[in-house]
Amino acid sequence: MDMNTLLPIIVQIITGVIGGQAVGAAIKQAAMGQLPKILSGAIGGVGGAAILGSLLGGGGVDPAAVAAATDGIGSALNLNNIVGGVGGGAILTGIVGAIMNAMKK
Repeated sequence: MDMNTLLPIIVQIITGVIGGQAVGAAIKQAAMGQLPKILSGAIGGVGGAAILGSLLGGGGVDPAAVAAATDGIGSALNLNNIVGGVGGGAILTGIVGAIMNAMKK
């Protein structure tokens, strides 16, 4: 697997975990362990970035030109990956927390 393919996924996973941890800390009634927060954040981060990327359509910037100009790291640290990762991780962690809270009752 090429590093230009792997690096955006790593950024999405990390930002998704950050978003999931933020929601887990903010919503105390959804008492979740660390593993569900990390997993739902990582999965939500990749999914959220993919959804946001498809909705925005790349914004008219050629990803190959950006990757060539910045040697790969700049294309991974774009707005779709970061905002989509944090948002997706936060949303999925909130949903999983609500489901886990409802199952406890």
